Amino acid sequence: MFLRRLVVGAGPLLARVKETTGIVGLDVVPNAREVLISLYKKTLNEIKAVPEDEGYRKAVESFTKNRLRVCEEEEDWEQIEKKLACGQVEELIEEAQDELTLIGKMIDWNPWSAPDNYECEVIENDAPVPKHVPLHRPGPLPEEFCKTLEAITFREFVIRQ
Repeated sequence: MFLRRLVVGAGPLLARVKETTGIVGLDVVPNAREVLISLYKKTLNEIKAVPEDEGYRKAVESFTKNRLRVCEEEEDWEQIEKKLACGQVEELIEEAQDELTLIGKMIDWNPWSAPDNYECEVIENDAPVPKHVPLHRPGPLPEEFCKTLEAITFREFVIRQ
């Protein structure tokens, strides 16, 4: 009983040590919180090279700021995983490293700008579509899919009421 009170009152000093990720090839990172904070700060710094009004930058800044905030507020890896609900901290580290790599590639590719001599063909609503433009007209959704979607939507509506 005395030992139990001592352990319960110890707080973060006796935080659980992660022994395995349970994922082949993904080792435990003992200082995952610090690594994540560093990667998220680097991501926020590097994404500044992307124009402010681009959707890619807005999305990356949004989820990175949220994840950084959680990592700074929580000291326990279990709480970080629970609050973010995006996998294990080791997976988040790999994802953050991949995002940094992608940011560099996106800056090189520069997909948000078009060359000065770029011409865009505009097709008005009533104009005939040129032969070189594919017509993407998907067929109707299967009736079974529509019924399932309606049932799910109805069930969520009933649950919320």
